[in-house]
Amino acid sequence: MNIRKILNPVDGSAHAINATRYAAELSHFFHSEMLLLHCHRSFPKITAEPYFQKSIDRIIQASEELIAPFVEILEESGVLFETRILEGAAGMVIPNVAKINKVDMIVMGSRGCTDLEGLIVGSVAHKVLHSAACPVLIVK
Repeated sequence: MNIRKILNPVDGSAHAINATRYAAELSHFFHSEMLLLHCHRSFPKITAEPYFQKSIDRIIQASEELIAPFVEILEESGVLFETRILEGAAGMVIPNVAKINKVDMIVMGSRGCTDLEGLIVGSVAHKVLHSAACPVLIVK
């Protein structure tokens, strides 16, 4: 098994922190690089200036604050990584990012939904599991 690049999508949850730690360990084991990803909500579409830019600034700042502890974990672990903050529905963005960046594995947190709950509420992990072209590891 040759895992050169690991995608680690994060949402700020405790499960995501566990997934980042696990992904860092895997990255050490396989001597791979990581791509840390956060998908934020869509920018407002009907807001006029200057409120539009203020909304964008707030969303970007919140995303950077959310991703900071994950960056710290990866910096402390010493793995090679990049970060990306993208707009859009995580369940759709994650598989696309994995495909475009030719990642070999996705390691992400679960919020603890069962399969049935995942179908009903449409959890991100459930969507990624069924639409990603590479292996997906879900960490609690």
